[in-house]
Amino acid sequence: MNQTLINSLNDARKSIPPCLPPLWAQTGHLQTILGHLLPSKKITESGIHINVTLEKETERIHSTYLKGSSNTVVYLFHGLGGTSEASYMQRTAVAARLLGHHVFLNNHRGCGIGAGLATEPYHSGRADDLSRVIEYGRKLLPDHQHIAIGFSLSANALLLLAAKVRAQVQPDFAIAVNGPINLDRASQNLQHGLNKIYDKRFTRELENYMKRNSPENMGDFSLVKDLRDFDERYTAPLGGFKDRADYYATCSAKQYLSQINIPTVIITSEDDPFVAIEDYLEASYSPMTLLHMEKHGGHMGYLTKKGLAHERWLDKALETYLRTYLGQSSSP
Repeated sequence: MNQTLINSLNDARKSIPPCLPPLWAQTGHLQTILGHLLPSKKITESGIHINVTLEKETERIHSTYLKGSSNTVVYLFHGLGGTSEASYMQRTAVAARLLGHHVFLNNHRGCGIGAGLATEPYHSGRADDLSRVIEYGRKLLPDHQHIAIGFSLSANALLLLAAKVRAQVQPDFAIAVNGPINLDRASQNLQHGLNKIYDKRFTRELENYMKRNSPENMGDFSLVKDLRDFDERYTAPLGGFKDRADYYATCSAKQYLSQINIPTVIITSEDDPFVAIEDYLEASYSPMTLLHMEKHGGHMGYLTKKGLAHERWLDKALETYLRTYLGQSSSP
């Protein structure tokens, strides 16, 4: 069944048209920035607000549960500096809801309306947090299919979970989008050229995050110049790592991709400004994994031309993979 499913997912990949950027979004940077800025669909339902208790009972993660009518549950996890309100989270939730699925829109520790629910930081290795939310959903909806989609930072964490690294309760199917599977290289890439724009944004968002959730641990934040500084001064010690190097070494998913034991689709682009495609080309993959590399798309931009206008390539790709997995998994 697993090989048949992977074959079906591979056929689905071949059926998805390539992301062909409009003339005004030809570079990875333009894809990344405009993909973030252009308006897109949003969820209009209020949903049920849930606080999921993490390994330490004093730490919680906030999730908005949207009740569906199908036998499928979709969990969405955002990237660094994001929340459940991020445009890619909202668009994917809209698509899943149109298919009738249950949806958990998750805010990482202390993010969005979950501010103040945790003092320890979220980071790229928090497979345990993803696992806790999925465990909660499995108990609530035990006879359902459970699908997790992770974006950027969460894509790396989801790939760890798919390999049962740092956590045990897995989804039935995983889709990871633009994950920084080599954390050291990605953080170094952020220090060069136009990538400094993203680095400054991440650092500013993390400063605000610390003010909201752990002001007693702030210290002199003026000493933090970039994301690497933040990871050395805050992520590592507060997250239980010896130092930044230990965090990057133990939480980079690249080394674990050959151990993935659930059906997993990995989507990334060759022109991602700071997630190097070389890491994906160098990695070894388990037979349960399908790698989908696009030439264009930037970092979660994926704007493709449609006549004189544009559309969201990623939305249609995710829907295609969801339909394919569910169609195959429901077959006798």
